[in-house]
Amino acid sequence: MPSILTVAHTADLIRQDRKLLLAGDEALLKQLPQGKWIGGTIPYFMADTGGLMTQDKVFVTVLPDDVTEITTRFYDAESLPGIAADEPENGFSFIIIPAFSTLHLSFAENVYDYENIFNRPLMGWVSGVALGDLGKVKPKVVDGQTGRWSEGEAVVLHAHLRAGVSAEVGIVNLFTQGDGDVITFDTAGFAAGEAKVNGAPVNFARYVETKGISTQLPLVADYAGAMVNVSIQGVDVNAGSVTFYAPVFPNVEYKFATPVADYAADFGDKIAHIGTHPTVAVNCILNYLYGELEGKRTGDVHGPMTFGEIAYGLLNQTLVHLDLKHL
Repeated sequence: MPSILTVAHTADLIRQDRKLLLAGDEALLKQLPQGKWIGGTIPYFMADTGGLMTQDKVFVTVLPDDVTEITTRFYDAESLPGIAADEPENGFSFIIIPAFSTLHLSFAENVYDYENIFNRPLMGWVSGVALGDLGKVKPKVVDGQTGRWSEGEAVVLHAHLRAGVSAEVGIVNLFTQGDGDVITFDTAGFAAGEAKVNGAPVNFARYVETKGISTQLPLVADYAGAMVNVSIQGVDVNAGSVTFYAPVFPNVEYKFATPVADYAADFGDKIAHIGTHPTVAVNCILNYLYGELEGKRTGDVHGPMTFGEIAYGLLNQTLVHLDLKHL
């Protein structure tokens, strides 16, 4: 079960040989002993008391006894496309990627071309820093088994499950497609100058400004009923460019999301439909900010608030959870 713990309590769990997924401030994670864990930097969490920013405690997910064995390793841009070959036949893989790294961008744009990427459950998140430290401190990941840190590679924990147990990855998305214009892009990427609106070419930055669209609303694509968000990072009308927190892709129809009336309450209602306490969960820092979730509860699902969520691919403004099912 996930908890927010002191460094001392977390270190005790590591010495007890527990298998852990950790999130916290870099200075805290560097105080921990080596053991069966991986971690990433972030100080924002959804806790029992609601949204929380703390640089004094660590978010700890203790993997249950159904996880019989783990292996950990780092992946770079050359090796990550082959990750499926390392995934356990019965199990799941948990990945943490440093935000703003070259690998972060490469993964987001190319993961759907990785061979056999959908064969096994893959979940994870993008590490970050306190918002006041943006541009000053680099997000990092760490392999607790070796004590090695990286700001440019992904760390992955491959978890093997006992017979009769399977893992499933799910998402909770507050947003649906609105009833506005259909927007498409000719090329993939984290930025766009030109777009097509209902088939007609436009400068996308000027379109967003002219329409008065709130940049807190993501673009939403409908993938066979699954709503997938692309959140807007910035709009530069002078440069004629819009930047995103995840890439847009060609041949995909996007619409801006329908506005929500009460961010925290609506998210809580969506989370309630999960109907279980997930083994692992992560949420988005944009939900924390735009929903003003500091001190607000959104249900009984707890986890780090991250710079990106991973359910096979990179997601924005989405809660991702992994559940263990007994067959």
